[in-house]
Amino acid sequence: MKPKLTVIGAAGRMGRRILCLATESGDFDVIAAVERQDHPDIGKDAGVVAATDHVDIKLTNVYPTSADVAIDFSEPAAAVGTIDYCLDNDIALVSGTTGLNGNQHKKMESASRKIPIVYATNMSVGMNVLFKLVGQLALLLGDEYDIEIIEQHHRFKKDAPSGTALTLAESIHSATGRDWPGGLTHGRSGLDTPRKKGTIGIHAIRAGDITGIHSVMFGTLGETLTISHTAQSRDTFARGALRAAKWLVGKGPGLYSMADVLGIS
Repeated sequence: MKPKLTVIGAAGRMGRRILCLATESGDFDVIAAVERQDHPDIGKDAGVVAATDHVDIKLTNVYPTSADVAIDFSEPAAAVGTIDYCLDNDIALVSGTTGLNGNQHKKMESASRKIPIVYATNMSVGMNVLFKLVGQLALLLGDEYDIEIIEQHHRFKKDAPSGTALTLAESIHSATGRDWPGGLTHGRSGLDTPRKKGTIGIHAIRAGDITGIHSVMFGTLGETLTISHTAQSRDTFARGALRAAKWLVGKGPGLYSMADVLGIS
């Protein structure tokens, strides 16, 4: 029997691709496409909104109660409502919403004691391998290598730096014991801003329709090593979210990561 799936933020850039790929895969029974109440496309066929075939599911602001799993890529302000919906109806949750504040993170952690949740700042399989590798590289290279993270996204992205960039930095911190978050340097400006040893620089670029490029630079006197990931389309994130949703159905309560989904934790 196919898992019943609710897509939340279904008219957004990510939500549209998740809806399309979930429908095309045949692995899910997509039962609802949810958006905010004042969205101009409420009532339209969700497939048409997503620029694919009719799926006979109307874009709605009403959450169904019978889903097995929900995928949420909505804005942070809607995250608490999504969590409450999943808690009230015992629904597993895959969340890729970035820019969550401390209280929203605490809400998710509390909910995970009762329902299974996969939370990831980036659902790409390749990026989650990179999360693991950067910490190992930092440990192998040692303290004499300066670390800079450069992330590039489209002009419409609201949060900066990206959640992915912060996760890369946190992976390095976890492996090396660097100061967190005090050891982060967000850009540089001024006449006297020398690099402080042991810090991690983070730089955010916003331009055009860049889907997502993340580079981690390790530099010392005499050489530089750069490792990077480029997302050619949002489909890589959507496929990762659907993979997480399939994996999550039937799991016990807990706050899981994509590393758990991929078996690389």
